[in-house]
Amino acid sequence: MSSEPPPPGSGRPPDEDPFKKQPPPAEGGGSPYDGPPPPTPPQGSPYDSSYGGQSPPYGGDPYGPGGPYGGDPLAGMPPLADSGKRTVARILDMILVGIVVWLLSWAFGVMEYNMNADKIEYSKGFGQSVIAAVLYTGYDTLMISRSGQTLGKKLFNLRVANLDNGSTPSVQTTLVRSLVLWIPFAFCCACIWTAIAGGWSFFDKPYKQGLHDKAAKTVVVSTG
Repeated sequence: MSSEPPPPGSGRPPDEDPFKKQPPPAEGGGSPYDGPPPPTPPQGSPYDSSYGGQSPPYGGDPYGPGGPYGGDPLAGMPPLADSGKRTVARILDMILVGIVVWLLSWAFGVMEYNMNADKIEYSKGFGQSVIAAVLYTGYDTLMISRSGQTLGKKLFNLRVANLDNGSTPSVQTTLVRSLVLWIPFAFCCACIWTAIAGGWSFFDKPYKQGLHDKAAKTVVVSTG
């Protein structure tokens, strides 16, 4: 399946995400999207009609996959991405954006730790950190909110998805994810924080989330 969003005029509604999870096909005839009937809410729950409970909000099933009361959020989604591929894709993105950071820092004269005759100009180092924070955060936010992929992820057939429904994260969700990853990187911890946040996925179970994924409630899945 292609990871590219549908072209204009393709007939797909603009708010329909091609990656959003679909209900499993029913066994034997019927529509391919006719899933099994929803499970019966437990007695005494707020959704138990026999006790005067209300209907599930927005027609959703809180007891089905991804619901707040049970189910597997990964049902109907591609397999989780290999953490090693995620690391290599991240390093590639860091190099690509890092080149632009270096060029702009040089152009604006804010290269870190520039020295004159008797002092180190730390203010210039702060300027370079600001440029790095803006570019890395903006790059991730723009790319992932559009298609779920940065250039590195696209090369390795990876995609960021919302944990609850598999769709491409919104700008707000992606911004949270990017800020958690890149602000500490730019201003204090550099590669140490990136290694901790991203390396968390090697040990996290069951969703292989980095710390930034946990903050944004996203996962990284394989697209091929």
